[in-house]
Amino acid sequence: MPVHVLSEGAGPGANVPAHLTRIPISLISTSADCSKKTFKGKVVRKGRLVSLADDNFILKTVIQEEDSQPDASINVVLMGALAKDFNQAVNQGDVVVAAGFTVGKSPTVHKDKLHPFNLLLSGDDACVYVSRPPPPPDPRSPLAVKRSSTLSAEVSRATKAPKYTYVKLGDLKPGAVVNVYGVVVFFKQPFKSRGTDFCSSLKITDQSNQKIGCTIFCEKLEDHPEIFQIGDIIRMHRVKTQFFNDSVTLVNTFGFSVVTFDGAVGGAVEPRTSSRSCYLDQEDRRTVEELRSWASSQAVLPTAPAIPLSAVQPKAYFDLTCQLLARADIDSTCTLLRVWDGTRCPHTLLKVIVEPDVIEGPSSFSTEKENLIANVLIYDNHVESAKQLKSGDFLRIYNLRAIPGSSKVPGLTSNQLNEVDHLAFHLHGGTAYGRGIRVLPENSPDVQELKRAIEGFSEDDELNDSALLEIWSTPPESPSDAGAAESSTAHCSSSTERSCGHDVQPATLSELKRSDPGRVHHVRVQLRSYEPQRLHQALKLYCSKCTSMQDVPDDELVAGLFSEASRDSGPCSPPAWALSGRVDTPGGSSGSAKRALSVHLSTQLMSEGKTKELIFLMGSTLAETCQLASGYQNIVPVRSSGGHLTLLDLSAPFLFRGRKRYYGCTRCSEAALREPCAEGVELIDEKIVAEALGVQLLKFCLLMKLELQDATDTLEVFLWRDAELFFRVSAEDAAANQEAQDRIRQTMDFLCPPEGSTGERPWLDLCLTAYRAEDDGGQNRTCYQICHTAVTKLPSARSDPDPA
Repeated sequence: MPVHVLSEGAGPGANVPAHLTRIPISLISTSADCSKKTFKGKVVRKGRLVSLADDNFILKTVIQEEDSQPDASINVVLMGALAKDFNQAVNQGDVVVAAGFTVGKSPTVHKDKLHPFNLLLSGDDACVYVSRPPPPPDPRSPLAVKRSSTLSAEVSRATKAPKYTYVKLGDLKPGAVVNVYGVVVFFKQPFKSRGTDFCSSLKITDQSNQKIGCTIFCEKLEDHPEIFQIGDIIRMHRVKTQFFNDSVTLVNTFGFSVVTFDGAVGGAVEPRTSSRSCYLDQEDRRTVEELRSWASSQAVLPTAPAIPLSAVQPKAYFDLTCQLLARADIDSTCTLLRVWDGTRCPHTLLKVIVEPDVIEGPSSFSTEKENLIANVLIYDNHVESAKQLKSGDFLRIYNLRAIPGSSKVPGLTSNQLNEVDHLAFHLHGGTAYGRGIRVLPENSPDVQELKRAIEGFSEDDELNDSALLEIWSTPPESPSDAGAAESSTAHCSSSTERSCGHDVQPATLSELKRSDPGRVHHVRVQLRSYEPQRLHQALKLYCSKCTSMQDVPDDELVAGLFSEASRDSGPCSPPAWALSGRVDTPGGSSGSAKRALSVHLSTQLMSEGKTKELIFLMGSTLAETCQLASGYQNIVPVRSSGGHLTLLDLSAPFLFRGRKRYYGCTRCSEAALREPCAEGVELIDEKIVAEALGVQLLKFCLLMKLELQDATDTLEVFLWRDAELFFRVSAEDAAANQEAQDRIRQTMDFLCPPEGSTGERPWLDLCLTAYRAEDDGGQNRTCYQICHTAVTKLPSARSDPDPA
């Protein structure tokens, strides 16, 4: 961003964007949200410009507000080309307004008695507006006026991206402030130091084969490097070299910033950082790729002890990548995590009994899934970080220990029995050997691999989820009228086919009701009734992360969201990676006039000739978006907010692909407008777009409640997990395709004829799973779900009744 020199006599706030608000200097602190704030004051002291490297500078100045209190003066440090422009354009005594700053502790507060915090202006978000008192009029000095306007034009240019120089680890000399790249060969997760900061400890190397230790102190966890495993690549700016214990080490200094990358060869070069202005050019990408390739060909990296549960051996220390299903606090020094990775440990695992009311997350699971769940006991200093975890998070637990033999759980001695020859998993206190817990992002390659393993689980992971019960306004009633057919069904052909392979004897509904939950049953039944009668209401949106289920928003609601966004659309600045233009909407059938709408395209995709594969569309109605969707492969609706482009509310579709619409989870998404990475991608699909935008993609599913009957009883069951198999239609197609919708409606009319009698209803061979779930009143009850079953006899052609 530029340094703006305003016309002489103009106030420094004259051109400041309206969405920014001023914060008094006395209120500035690290706990205050300064993301959309400005500060204003007079330059009372201006230091000299110091060159750190080519095109990289630093300058320190003191800004004072109108009052003369000590805490009304603050140290401000400018970095990069912004420091050089400030040095040229600003004089002592000028009044400035600055935005895009970050706040840190002042190391000189006890010496200079100024504000306890200082401000850093660096990167693309930083901006300074400056004005100076008007000089007395001098008509004889046109040269001065010309010089002033020329300088204003020169320094009003946008600051070019800084060019950084990086030092090889083998060339480090003590006492210098440098920028470095390296491969992580050891690390500890951030831990609380004796002061107010968190501390990270790591060791890195590069092609010079020097292993350099690094110590990082930062008050905020998000300012620490996001290292997930040995072999990750790290880039650090402004670290100081020191000589300690006969070797060179690195420590962070003022202006420190860090970015990390996955170390896998061939993976996307995606930066992990909390910085709002992370600059990455082709030289950076080449450096990362070179370090990846070098590290993979060398024996410099210790073997990472990450193994699945299926390969765990007693007495081993290992790293576990897993998903958190539930959590419970045992006492002040121990927390229980219930996790799984889709594989089964070959050893008998320790069972931990806790009261259901202390568990965060589901308190019970199907028998099949329970066999895959590991109970991990977290101790001492890791308890606090474990309490921040949420059900559904993907984790890596470092230096986990598998302890064989007898184990007792602290705090549960009255209920928990000694279990001999059971394997227990403990995360001990301390940080030795990198011990700790880290939440992995959704786009992590390890999380993607974990998801594939979990999806391979034979039984659905949410058979007992109470969302199935909460979808319905009232719990199913126990019908008094059996309504069963009296004739024998032994010789009747079935209209369905089971594909489960379970070796169980067929049971009547009355026998099934007397059986224990957690079992699979085969039944021969008829369909007596079903809900919902309006089949479009059976279509739901499901989040695999938080396991929530919701109705698909109707067109009236979605159209309202588009209309609201269209009315609010004002001028905005597109992202740096976008190219803006206009597109004409097709004229309406009623002769409505065409409109020109704003579109924004990725410059990267345009350079690859993929202009129509993805556009960001602003100011359109729902109808216009649907019309344009036939001409573009992917359309992301956007709006203007505070002068910037943002996504629409996630109650509306975040993506249109032809006739299909895709929604995101409002609870799990961290949505932001970013440029999708399409390197090496042949087809940009909904998953790539969702990942780029930070949207947790919701999956279309079908949910119905069926009432079954046989000669002995009736039974209400759910059809959800295998609904697509049952109808031989995907829920995603049913959301956009009339033919798929007709298939479902005709199937239900065939199985439960609206005009027919009980005797005309076909017999169905079904596989049912029984499980326990909590209803709205908090009571446990047995529920049933149809699985591994498909309709084989298609409904005969006939005139369709009115679907309404």
